[in-house]
Amino acid sequence: MSDTVDDVDMPYDEESASQQEKIEGLQERLEILESQNEEMRDKLLDANAENNKYQQKLERLTHENKKLKQSPLFVATVQEISDQGVIIKQHGNNQEALTEVTDEMREQLEPDSRVAVNNSLSIVKKLDNETDVRARVMQVDHSPNVTYEDIGGLEEQMQEIRETVEMPLDRPEMFAEVGIDPPSGVLLYGPPGTGKTMLAKAVANQTDATFIKMAGSELVHKFIGEGAKLVRDLFEVARENEPAVLFIDEIDAIASKRTDSKTSGDAEVQRTMMQLLAEMDGFDERGEIRIIAATNRFDMLDPAILRPGRFDRLIEVPKPNEEGREIIFQIHTRNMNVDDDVDFAELAALADEASGAEIKAICTEAGMFAIRDDRTEIYMQDFVNAWDKIQAESDEDPDTSRAFA
Repeated sequence: MSDTVDDVDMPYDEESASQQEKIEGLQERLEILESQNEEMRDKLLDANAENNKYQQKLERLTHENKKLKQSPLFVATVQEISDQGVIIKQHGNNQEALTEVTDEMREQLEPDSRVAVNNSLSIVKKLDNETDVRARVMQVDHSPNVTYEDIGGLEEQMQEIRETVEMPLDRPEMFAEVGIDPPSGVLLYGPPGTGKTMLAKAVANQTDATFIKMAGSELVHKFIGEGAKLVRDLFEVARENEPAVLFIDEIDAIASKRTDSKTSGDAEVQRTMMQLLAEMDGFDERGEIRIIAATNRFDMLDPAILRPGRFDRLIEVPKPNEEGREIIFQIHTRNMNVDDDVDFAELAALADEASGAEIKAICTEAGMFAIRDDRTEIYMQDFVNAWDKIQAESDEDPDTSRAFA
């Protein structure tokens, strides 16, 4: 802090000082006072800022404290809307009550609406429709970076899936003019690693429809009715976002053949499957929802889910032939630094019975051989060594399924 006025000695004697000296002394004292005033003003601004910060914190804590002291609201369902009022049923105790609502609130309500009520059972606000959060997070927000150009050796399968899924969504007028209903679902089946999931990803990339993905195992739950409820919520999310494509991977987890087993687990899986059957071909219209399912165990599926009307197209996705393997090699090596001596036709003949996923693994392993030798270029011998290594790993553990779906 600057010196105070009292700390500054007068530069003149009061009795003998001239008028000029007195003026200069007073000016010096004035400058000190102005400096002190500026310093105190800065401190005041800092104190006001600190006070505002604590004032905002106090208001926030007061608001939170007020909310904590409020009575909780209860969830209820609107049963009936009449001139006498609104009949609601409270969740949990199934207590029914007749309550009055404002005209503005009455316009928002309809039977089966979910509402929040207070202790006096007066409706406070309308709630959103109940759907399981697990169903909503299965919606794909960003399209996968897989296109039809990334899939080789499956031209016929790609054509069928585009006719079944994309064409009804993009050109529905063609089906109306011909006078037929578009196929409603497609089941992809075949050995692991043949490209079933990649086909579904390509559809998600190509279509503008909402894409919802799930695995069959995600529908298997411990408690009774939970799996069936998740199926209902999945289709509800799809209806809210029409047009939509619903992809069910490994559908055999919930759609295997029904047996006489009396265990609670098997019974719950069957209840989930029956709910899926009802959603696929029940009394309610499915709307603009196309279903794609994939499985490695076609022989395990229940006949009820295979009949027309549920899956109108059953598309086998086999292992690629020699020509298909050559195309897949070219696809997976197009961004790789491959030597000119690499013969993809010879590799396709060498990797007999290899699936698309195994060919991708061969290309990756060949790159690893080049890295181990401190090379940036991949030779033909690297691919041969990679295939030998993958075959050796399969022979060492024949019971292990190389599930590259």
